[in-house]
Amino acid sequence: MAPNDSAQTTDGNFAAGRRKAARYIVPVAVAGVAAATIGLVPALADSGDPDLPKITAQQLVEKMAASDTQQLSGNVKISTDLGIPSLGGIADSLAPRGGDEGSSADPQARLMELASGTHTLRVAADGPDKQRVSVLGDAAEYSLIHNGGEVWAYDSASNEAFHTKAPAEAKGSGKDSGKHEKLPEGVPTTPKGLAEEALKAADDTTSVTVDGTTQVAGRDAYQLLVEPKQSGSTIGSVRVAVDAENGVPLKFTLTPSSGGKAAIDVGFTKVDFGKPSADTFTFTPPKGAKVTEGDDGPKAREKDFGKDFKGEEGLKDFEGLNVIGKGWTSVAEISSPGGEAGAGSEAPEAGDVPPQAQQFMDALGDKVSGEFGSGTVFETRLVNALMTDDGKVYVGAVTKDALVRAADAAK
Repeated sequence: MAPNDSAQTTDGNFAAGRRKAARYIVPVAVAGVAAATIGLVPALADSGDPDLPKITAQQLVEKMAASDTQQLSGNVKISTDLGIPSLGGIADSLAPRGGDEGSSADPQARLMELASGTHTLRVAADGPDKQRVSVLGDAAEYSLIHNGGEVWAYDSASNEAFHTKAPAEAKGSGKDSGKHEKLPEGVPTTPKGLAEEALKAADDTTSVTVDGTTQVAGRDAYQLLVEPKQSGSTIGSVRVAVDAENGVPLKFTLTPSSGGKAAIDVGFTKVDFGKPSADTFTFTPPKGAKVTEGDDGPKAREKDFGKDFKGEEGLKDFEGLNVIGKGWTSVAEISSPGGEAGAGSEAPEAGDVPPQAQQFMDALGDKVSGEFGSGTVFETRLVNALMTDDGKVYVGAVTKDALVRAADAAK
């Protein structure tokens, strides 16, 4: 029989273990690799349910927290089904071509493709200072390599390379560390990083149990099941397969509350916990490759926004994120610049938008109304957004009705 712990673990000891797990799980990804959201094809075959000693959810979380595995290599399959069009074409259009300024190897232009569709990654890590992630294509490969203080990206299809200094947090703190450009932060590319994010949500709004055993990439594993206790979330459950020997998450599956196949499912198809060879993390641009040096963050933003860019101070005009609710049904309320709609900017009036454009927008969303007024809800399988007619936006991994209730509560 596969172990099963039906007790919900929400006490202080579990919370402490969860915080330790979130702190010590080392994401196997190049520092700063970003994607909106990622997942794995749910076609990874299990080899039956191994007979493992029984374990409680608290013990399994503590096992993850105690894991100090920092060396591995292998292949990861990724697939995402959020109910939105493929972003591959958008990524291609954002990647500079020909005489355009920039590089087609720039991670900020290339990694958007991981937000939809199916992908195969080859990953390797040797501690916090050496990681490599390669996105494998039919006839080309895109790689990011972090080695000490250096980060390289290379696109074999265009023979272009991108080079920058590693983010300060990835290579320690020095007097010049804050001057280097930081690559964008985002969802990691392996089950470890995704499990970390899921564990952060494990509070009194969450049920955490052990739901049997499985095999992933030939390794025996326990299955940790994380489910919302609250109604109104678009997330039905999160399932993490945890290596029974070393506590490393091997597979992460997020299933929407609406049912159907997984929206996000990431897992190893092949994994080796031995030390990768040193040349895995070395990179020299091939002969004839175009090499682009990354700008530091402030200069890059000034170049993008022009001479009127005011740096971080300018972002303070965006009066921000007001979080409504808690746990899995929390909703972010975003106000227009200047705070309330109309304070520094006016909401569009009827007739301001061309009829054809208005019809197109209406076709994409559902008109709703409530105590807040009226607006349009735009839905995916996970994240939904309500845009009110007076210029506010409410966003969360919640249902349409939950968005309307949040907007009403904010009035």
